[in-house]
Amino acid sequence: MEKDLATLERHFLEHLEIERNCSKLTIRNYEHYLGVLIDFLTTNKKIENPTVDDLTAENIREFRLYLSRQKGTKGEMKLVTQGYYVISLRSFLKWLVKNDMEVLQPEKLDVPKVKDHSLKFLSEEQMTRLLNQPLNSAKNGLRDRSILELLFSTGLRVSELVSLNREQINLNTREFGVIGKGGRLRVVFITKHAAEWIDKYLKSRMDHYKPLFIRDLRPKEEIGLLDEETRLTARSVQRLVKKYVRQANLPVAATPHTLRHSMATDLLQRGADLRSVQELLGHKNIATTQIYTHVTDARLREVHEKFHIGNN
Repeated sequence: MEKDLATLERHFLEHLEIERNCSKLTIRNYEHYLGVLIDFLTTNKKIENPTVDDLTAENIREFRLYLSRQKGTKGEMKLVTQGYYVISLRSFLKWLVKNDMEVLQPEKLDVPKVKDHSLKFLSEEQMTRLLNQPLNSAKNGLRDRSILELLFSTGLRVSELVSLNREQINLNTREFGVIGKGGRLRVVFITKHAAEWIDKYLKSRMDHYKPLFIRDLRPKEEIGLLDEETRLTARSVQRLVKKYVRQANLPVAATPHTLRHSMATDLLQRGADLRSVQELLGHKNIATTQIYTHVTDARLREVHEKFHIGNN
């Protein structure tokens, strides 16, 4: 098998696309992280045409040292960002091992430990304040209220939300299928409140474009555009959430993902089990869902206080 690192990187990215069915964003990220490694070997280590033989423990150690001294947006590169490089390299090494290449064992690379950060979520009162910010009379008010309601109702990722089309949404059964990370299909459910707002929003639209949520259309644009040209972007949703969080004067710098956390927290606080929440969020592993232990721990304390004989 070819040993040239650049060629192998290309084959690996093709593997991610074809066999792993990874998203374009994931593939782009892997391409970036591995590209930085190859540039390091070429520029810093003066290796003209790097091969797998150059993926030595010492070269990788120096590469990680190089990363730790790079500038990030706020000072040095964050540990979590450095971790992405290591994760990408480990995946690449695993693929090389699978293809019978003699390389450094991926298990020998440790991902840097990152300090735990408190999970951001909104309380019931804060969530109500946020949902009430868009005005029905304002331009895009119905659309924005529908977006906020749907994010909180379903726990959708912002990329999943903006990819939705009208035909996917059944407001009678209040459920629909969505393809999430890794191409995994799951069913999500819409609350009565969210369904009512989406229905109002769709009835207010005079266009026939397929996307569920569309961007501002100038009068001259209202006809003749391709469906994808009208689709609201993830960045636009992030901006509108930020705007309404500011208007609501919330103490939490909430994002669309905060609403996903808030939905999961709300379900757990009301008695849902962790496995069910895992399915609703589309987490591949239960370990990912366990970030919500701040809720389950509180419920366990209540159970202990209520039922343990030592508390009676």
